[in-house]
Amino acid sequence: MARAKQRAAALQSAHGGGRVSCVTNMKTARRSPPRARQPGFAECYRNSYGRLAAQLNAYLGDAAAAEDVVQEAFLRAWQRWKQISGYEDPVAWVRRVAWNLATSRWRRIVREARLARHHRGVDVVEATGPENVALVAALRKLRPDHRRVIVLHYLADMSVAAIAAELNTPRGTVLSWLHRGRADLAVQLGSPKEGENA
Repeated sequence: MARAKQRAAALQSAHGGGRVSCVTNMKTARRSPPRARQPGFAECYRNSYGRLAAQLNAYLGDAAAAEDVVQEAFLRAWQRWKQISGYEDPVAWVRRVAWNLATSRWRRIVREARLARHHRGVDVVEATGPENVALVAALRKLRPDHRRVIVLHYLADMSVAAIAAELNTPRGTVLSWLHRGRADLAVQLGSPKEGENA
């Protein structure tokens, strides 16, 4: 029992101490029946759902769609929790699935908007909420890869190295996307560029 607590403490400290992780003790997980692992999933859901929904809300610009995507990702994680709970960072798996679902949804929305304009000849008007209207509109105009790294870096508070690892992209590319995304965002928001006087 004391060794299990020591391993759990070591795993927790290995993940940055204050950073929330859904790591479970593998020794306990192997001995426990499947229902006993569900509290680990519930804890993971409680600790991660709000942050993931906020990140994807910024990416999609639609809170309801973001919640749908995150809920679907967690549903898929719950169905595979026996395997996923053994991962070093199960939240990374959920985040990846949610981002993939969000990207698919984004592509479908763009495709449907093009079809609607083509067939009806009517402009599609997008509904936005009252808060952060300018930011959401500016984020929507960015390239998807630029938008994604900006959301992960500034809203998910992920380091460049963590983003590069998650996206399986070189660090230099992530830095380039961040730089270009910030520059495009500044133009969209009407902010002066670096070196210009306001």
